[in-house]
Amino acid sequence: MGADRILRSLTLPADPSVLSRRPDLLEILAGTGAFLPVPDDEPAATRLAAALGAGVPIDDDVALVISTSGSTGTPKGAQHTAASLAASARATEIRLGGPGGWLLALAPHHIAGLQVMLRSLAAGVDPVILDLRTGFDPEAYVRALDELTSPRRYTSLVPTQLIKVLDSPAATAATAQLDAVLVGGAATPAPLLARARDVGLPIVCTYGMSETAGGCVYDGIALPGVTVRLTDTDDGVGRVELSGPMIARGYRNLPDHPAFADPGWFRTDDLGRVDDGVLTIVGRADEAISTGGLTVIPQVVEAVIADDPAVAECAVVGLPDDRLGERVVAFVVAAAGARVDEQRIRNAVTERLDRYAAPRAIVELAELPARGPGKVDRRELRRRFG
Repeated sequence: MGADRILRSLTLPADPSVLSRRPDLLEILAGTGAFLPVPDDEPAATRLAAALGAGVPIDDDVALVISTSGSTGTPKGAQHTAASLAASARATEIRLGGPGGWLLALAPHHIAGLQVMLRSLAAGVDPVILDLRTGFDPEAYVRALDELTSPRRYTSLVPTQLIKVLDSPAATAATAQLDAVLVGGAATPAPLLARARDVGLPIVCTYGMSETAGGCVYDGIALPGVTVRLTDTDDGVGRVELSGPMIARGYRNLPDHPAFADPGWFRTDDLGRVDDGVLTIVGRADEAISTGGLTVIPQVVEAVIADDPAVAECAVVGLPDDRLGERVVAFVVAAAGARVDEQRIRNAVTERLDRYAAPRAIVELAELPARGPGKVDRRELRRRFG
């Protein structure tokens, strides 16, 4: 531990006032201080500060402790140096065609939103900030895009925001003028991706996490300096492990965590396959459903359900079942003006996968619960319906 460096909480509100934190963000980029980004919500900020050791000494080269989205409910803090953040920014610029100005349309205390700000500041440009206090408003988003004046212009969205953009002709037209739109934070359904690209949106699908300083694989191709490998493979599918200069220095206060057991590598909880050098994520090892002795990967079923024109969003989880152990349950949000046909969904899953993967129940919701940067909160679905 450094004798002088103390981890400091950094409140990052999801509105234009976040620009007042510019001096602290520049300290992160320079590596002259260590910060823990927290939301502008006192109870949540207090919990994160206590869990991740704000106010306590930290290694002298750590500039950022960024919380994970906490799929288990217990956040971990990925430790980054100024060098790992700079490596991430450089690799992104190389892949996207150069530095530029960014529109922040995500919560800034999560890695995806924070990196929007850090990349823009590293390029010498203040990011434009979308006010998210009342949610994502396509009209306000269009006005914010007009404020981007750099030769190259970028933003980053989650799939739920992309749906709202596509439902607005003005937002769609404005987004088509950008140089790149990073979409991540949650798996982007193939029909949504196709719809966006069909109308000319410059979509780049990103894969990464707090531990990799955000996206490190774009459109299935590793960024410069990044290596992808699969372990524990079965029929071409294996656990995804990542290496590169943007990998975190382990977790705050968890020096022996198995995810960082192999020096220089981060072992994810994701399952993927690599075909001709392109990585495809097929699901998560910790979300697999065991039903009647058979294993179902939720994301594989979701991909089939998402192809149904009546479905705007979906999530598949396993709920307790006395006979099967777990039963497959699909939660769906209907597309505007559409009516969900449950039998059609079951037939499609049975035909393309197998009968055991077909949902035993289909629950229609107005919206899916979310955690972190646009990720579906499966734990909340299990709590509410299990």
